[in-house]
Amino acid sequence: MDEWDAIAEYFNDTRKKAWKECEDFIKSQHGDGIDIGCGNGRHLRLMMERGMAVGIDSSFKMLQIARKNASDAILIQSDARYLPFRDETFDYAIFIASLHNIEGSEERIRALKEMKRVMKSKAHGMISVWARWQDRWRMHFLKEFFIRKENEFGDINIPWRRGVNVNRFYHLYSMAELKKDVRKAGFEIIKAWSVKKVAKKHADNHFIVVRK
Repeated sequence: MDEWDAIAEYFNDTRKKAWKECEDFIKSQHGDGIDIGCGNGRHLRLMMERGMAVGIDSSFKMLQIARKNASDAILIQSDARYLPFRDETFDYAIFIASLHNIEGSEERIRALKEMKRVMKSKAHGMISVWARWQDRWRMHFLKEFFIRKENEFGDINIPWRRGVNVNRFYHLYSMAELKKDVRKAGFEIIKAWSVKKVAKKHADNHFIVVRK
């Protein structure tokens, strides 16, 4: 994706540490893991302490940065909807802040099904997405709710203005929609919760832990 290549260096400057939710999940896992949409590789360092770590991203420049941040990880440029691995390859998987960048409900479900396919039987995975009703975009979606549009409700182009000006596609999720999609992909939901990372009033991120 050209927009992610364009912001890769600036993105890396703002995302140095793994979120605690991700740290806790990764530390509870053992064996070989896959990070789908690994970005700058901030989670791969932790994953390498558990076993083999594989990072997948569509942006080549993000992967170049991930190589610097997690030099021993296996990095592959790939589309999350078509993972280049055999069935039941990984002991666990994470899909952090990336599912929401895939346009189209069926395409997002396709990516979730691919995540499930490459996980071993009974393996656990963690998914996170941006929340629709967060402070920043709450009024935008309240207004859009009453306007019939061709795009899916929740779709939005969000500008990046640090260093360069580009728009990035997002589909902001409600928790109910996230649960619906992971169930359509065939996952069992173990735990789901919402957090405020930047927002003051309304959660801006949803997390869900699933089992194959």
